[in-house]
Amino acid sequence: MKKIFVKSFLGGLALTLPMALVSCNDYLDVTPPSEVSPESYFLSATQLKSYVDAYYANYSNWSSTDVSNGGMIPSHYGSQNGSPYHDDQATDNEQGTNNRYVKDAWTVGQTGGYWNFNNIYALNYFINHAKENYDAGRISGADGDIKQYIGEGYFLRALEYFFRLKNLGDFPIITETLSDDQATLTKASQRRPRNEVARFIIANLDTAITYMNNAVAKTRISKNAALLLKSRVALYEGTWEKYHAGTALVPNGSGWPGAGKDYLANYSYDANTEIKFFFSQAMDAAAQVADQLSLTSNNQVDRQKASDATNPYYNMFASHDPSGYNEVIMCRLYSSSAGVTHHLNHYLYSGGNTGYTKQFEKAFLMQNGLPYYAEGSGYAGDDYVADTKKNRDWRWRLFMKAPGDVKAVDNISNPEYFPEVPYIYAYDMRAGTSTGYVRGKGHSLDYNDQVLGQDQTAFVVYRAGEAYLNYIEAEYELNGKIDSKADGYWKAIRTRAGVDPDYTKTIAATDMAKEADNDWGAYSHGKLLMDKTLFNIRRERRCELIGEGFRKDDLYRWRALDQLNGYQLEGCKIFGPMKDLFGSLLIYDQTDQSKNNVSSPSLSEYLRPNQKTSVNNLYYNGFFFYQAHYLQPIAVQNFLNTAEDGSTISTSPIYQNPGWPTVAGNPCED
Repeated sequence: MKKIFVKSFLGGLALTLPMALVSCNDYLDVTPPSEVSPESYFLSATQLKSYVDAYYANYSNWSSTDVSNGGMIPSHYGSQNGSPYHDDQATDNEQGTNNRYVKDAWTVGQTGGYWNFNNIYALNYFINHAKENYDAGRISGADGDIKQYIGEGYFLRALEYFFRLKNLGDFPIITETLSDDQATLTKASQRRPRNEVARFIIANLDTAITYMNNAVAKTRISKNAALLLKSRVALYEGTWEKYHAGTALVPNGSGWPGAGKDYLANYSYDANTEIKFFFSQAMDAAAQVADQLSLTSNNQVDRQKASDATNPYYNMFASHDPSGYNEVIMCRLYSSSAGVTHHLNHYLYSGGNTGYTKQFEKAFLMQNGLPYYAEGSGYAGDDYVADTKKNRDWRWRLFMKAPGDVKAVDNISNPEYFPEVPYIYAYDMRAGTSTGYVRGKGHSLDYNDQVLGQDQTAFVVYRAGEAYLNYIEAEYELNGKIDSKADGYWKAIRTRAGVDPDYTKTIAATDMAKEADNDWGAYSHGKLLMDKTLFNIRRERRCELIGEGFRKDDLYRWRALDQLNGYQLEGCKIFGPMKDLFGSLLIYDQTDQSKNNVSSPSLSEYLRPNQKTSVNNLYYNGFFFYQAHYLQPIAVQNFLNTAEDGSTISTSPIYQNPGWPTVAGNPCED
């Protein structure tokens, strides 16, 4: 008998360290979920807690692209790229490369990929049996604890499904643990349209909200976390369905592959009704969070020496325990004594072979609320990296490290500073920055945190600031206006950023032609936005969430990559007045291109990290994008496993995502 989905409920998933740090002995007595039977388990609050703890992402395994762990609670972890803070790479915010911008480099796999049910099956098993035992009164322990852990199960299942929704779109909705026979599993592999998947996620979160509370430690999932995730999911789906409308990426759009399957041939889908539903849900959930949680204050101190006052806004992302901040809804803590640490600051301390882009620098407003190009803005120019901070939005001033900025002031006798010239010429790029604009969100000023493998800086998983942004955007997308609630939220965000709270001043001064070159979010479906209010809502989100890993998801849901056609990311202006500071350190235009450490001035006065050499460089000619790349392909083996004869792919109930073939090793077709 073929095992189409999983051989056991966990498929080898091991127990993981929960967010609330515990000793090793605490875990020796926990029955592995793969050995659990409902007759002997799910009978106490302690057992429920142990089970759900296992599905909080492993501190050493989480990754936003990991098919097994990507749907779990995110965290910093050991490797260089082990943090959501790295997920903005290869966007207009941050330098990086990715095969999604090269057609032939991304191909369909024979096996693997995101068509994976391991965690979903395990959570179904938990939810079904825990709920049955709870309803029958068979679980011992405090009722509030029991409900909390059952609610966490619903939340975790929602998170898993959101992960699949973003990567695959249409997906099977499975709520039971299924018998391992061919007919049952084949039928269960039928995909449901993405709007139904999103509604299913929201329904799970609604259940989680009714079960959970906010009295738990901030290292655990809470009611507010579920509300925030609900607003995120609803906003994601509402904007996706709006901006991808009529395409094969939404139900009943032109070329939608679901229409080719008998079970979806007559599917009824009202786009306007669905879009309105999701925006309304996003607004309601976001407001419930934003109305009760204030933003952390910004005292406008950029701490450069030990005697300087600490800045609560900066420290919210750079402390060992941010749970005391009202804005923080959930965080991940680390402890060297428990052997749970990461490497983030080891790389931030030197540059980590990445950096913010010139395009991102141009997004930040001046303190007077004007764009950098507006008359009277007070922009000091970008001849030198530090100049870009002058009179600027405090989010850029705090979270971008310029030459001469301090690296650490605590637990160090003599503070260390970033080099007076951007370290863009390093051959060991882990020790340098690829753009000159060094990332600073999460940068701890404690020297001990930069030691390899000793970083204890916490990760803020959910914070109320996102709820403010979600409400503003959903309200405007739904109603085309800024209501009094959105007005208050927007002004609060700008005030915290040290920017004139009058956003109408910014809107009036916005020139979309000038924004077009530096902001991918200035576009949807390949066309420049004409609505300056909508653009500035997107700008606000881009700047507030600097370095937190939201950018790719935002660009995908806005359909804001269609216009890419040889786009070049750029860094600081190395061939302006700053060039003299480098002396002979910059090497370019060499016959042997491998000797180049920067791009040629004939290309641009700004550093172009992807154009140092044209040899064996997929990205030398810039970034291109293809509609198929908005979703992942499904591996070929999944079609074969569910085909009637095991070989005729067309008889499988699964359909491939738009633009992708069902031949392994082939790229997208559009």
